[in-house]
Amino acid sequence: MIDTARMLVADDKGILAMDESTPTCNKRFASLDIPLTEEARRAYRELIITTSGLGDSISGAILYDETIRQQKKDGTPFLKVLSDVGIIPGIKVDAGAKEMAGHPGEKITEGLDGLRDRLKEYFQMGARFAKWRAVIVVDDGLPSRSGLEANAHALARYAALCQEAGLIPIVEPEVLMDGDHTLERCLKVTEEALRNVFIQLNCQRVMLEGILLKPNMVLPGLTCPQQVSVDEVADATVQCLLRTVPAAVPGIAFLSGGQSPELASARLNAMNVRFKSRLPWALAFSYGRAIQQPALKIWRGDEANVAAAQAALLHRAQCNRAARRGEYTAD
Repeated sequence: MIDTARMLVADDKGILAMDESTPTCNKRFASLDIPLTEEARRAYRELIITTSGLGDSISGAILYDETIRQQKKDGTPFLKVLSDVGIIPGIKVDAGAKEMAGHPGEKITEGLDGLRDRLKEYFQMGARFAKWRAVIVVDDGLPSRSGLEANAHALARYAALCQEAGLIPIVEPEVLMDGDHTLERCLKVTEEALRNVFIQLNCQRVMLEGILLKPNMVLPGLTCPQQVSVDEVADATVQCLLRTVPAAVPGIAFLSGGQSPELASARLNAMNVRFKSRLPWALAFSYGRAIQQPALKIWRGDEANVAAAQAALLHRAQCNRAARRGEYTAD
């Protein structure tokens, strides 16, 4: 597990999040008038995994339960396609964020019931890492202490079950970008969230050398009137991580969380330019929309657009590998 965790952040590569649930995928398809069918979802994911050269920038791919069982049109299992190009398969295992009882406005992620057996099945199928996302809302009086602790506890129990099954847990506590909160408020909430997560990981005896952290960047809310520079985001994010993430963790792979593809790359690049030589862990990426969205807009369900969509997908993956090296530019 330690070796696999290191491989996932080695060679300046990152992880592609293609684990959208069926409702989420259908929502994105609907906005582009793509048919809301299993075959359309299968075809789109085949487009992604058959992109030539993707393995040069992508170390792992997070799949959804539907996707991990799918095949190319010629019958080749998706898992074999990924493994053949050196991309490690992973799997989303949470059951989604639901309303937290007694806590209006807050969410708790479900899916622990039956998880041990599901993890065994996914490992036997060929998955080597998993992902669980906790959702943290920033608002007046939110998040609450109990909300932070409950989500951290669930993340830690998931992580312990993953390691029992031989899977690397990707631990994802996401402080949402929605709202008008300032950079400073996001910094404070993200610090609190990460401190709670690592307290609970230690309580559950999770081996930190065998996990990856997938946090948000420290950003002002989308509707905050005080937006900040790329360098200010880089400084605040790294400051937060240095205060909260133990050096034993091999890598931090950021989520994109609704950032534009260009900003997600630029902010990661700034962190690596300014801090890479001084950090105990690798700063990588685990982006979904920030890699996929340009390709999806080109494809729109039309097989004639596959090659152009794959070129756009590969380009964004290469941009993010360049950002890990501190070599990304807007050009």
